Amino acid sequence: MQSGMPPSTPMQLSRATDRISFLYLEHCTLGRDGGALTATDDKGIVHVPVAALSVLLLGPGTRLTHQAVSVVADSGCSIVWVGEEGVRYYAHGRSLARSDRLLVKQAEKVSNNRSRLAVARAMYDMRFPNEDTSSLTMQQLRGKEGARVRKIYRQNSEEYGVDWNRRMYNPDDFLSGDPINQALSAAHTCLYGLCHSVIVALGCSPGLGFVHTGHDRSFVYDIADLYKAELSIPVAFQVVSDLNKNGRAEMSDVSSITRRAMRDAFKQLRLAERVAADLKTLLIDEETVSSEEFWADIVQLWDGNDRRVSGGTNYEDPVHFPESEK
Repeated sequence: MQSGMPPSTPMQLSRATDRISFLYLEHCTLGRDGGALTATDDKGIVHVPVAALSVLLLGPGTRLTHQAVSVVADSGCSIVWVGEEGVRYYAHGRSLARSDRLLVKQAEKVSNNRSRLAVARAMYDMRFPNEDTSSLTMQQLRGKEGARVRKIYRQNSEEYGVDWNRRMYNPDDFLSGDPINQALSAAHTCLYGLCHSVIVALGCSPGLGFVHTGHDRSFVYDIADLYKAELSIPVAFQVVSDLNKNGRAEMSDVSSITRRAMRDAFKQLRLAERVAADLKTLLIDEETVSSEEFWADIVQLWDGNDRRVSGGTNYEDPVHFPESEK
């Protein structure tokens, strides 16, 4: 940190639910001017309100100074490195979470087959709110979800007048897809980015999924799937429909147009707030948890069973030993 600029405490930072969803940058150099993040290219310098961002998506051609990383880290904003057109995930940086409250709950639930099934069912119930799915197996739920998604694609194709064959995505060649598949890939990536940032902001693990498994972003995919039908799929079809009406002159820029449309939709739907609320509902079993518990910067030591003791204490001091051990 620069001299005279003490690091912020978690309680001084904007809450995850109050932040702008994301900002995508490419072909620029990120630096620091006092306590602000700057982005510089051949057109000039822009000051970036990083403390108000949930996630900073860094595309090709971006360079970071050490001071830029320090101001982003201090602000509690996640950095996600993405590939060309912003549709490939590479890595992310630490967010503002300090408490392990939700992480412990997540680990407990995903490690037990009964509780894992309960959470997975709850996720499917959110997609079928007026249906009783309690008697369905995971295999039947997956089949039901597949049919739902296919129906949603057909409905959006008819509503927006966009031709639809099937979902095609080659992560090694984004431009090989047709415009609607490019738009869907860009829209889903934005959704993954926001869900990822909220997940880590609340202290959860992006890798401990309940429906998805075996990947370091399994939980991200779990959560994002709750909102695709409402958000990323219709946004993608809307973008391509509008471009078709404009004579396809801007079709080569479909990914950046889709990103801007997703950013507007995130704000309109207050999605970060919804994701945070849904995460807590899925993981903490009706418990009332204050914001202070999530952001408190406290280190404790496990003392056996459910007990904890303060960290930062030398327990060799005889005052901490039972009388029989002195």
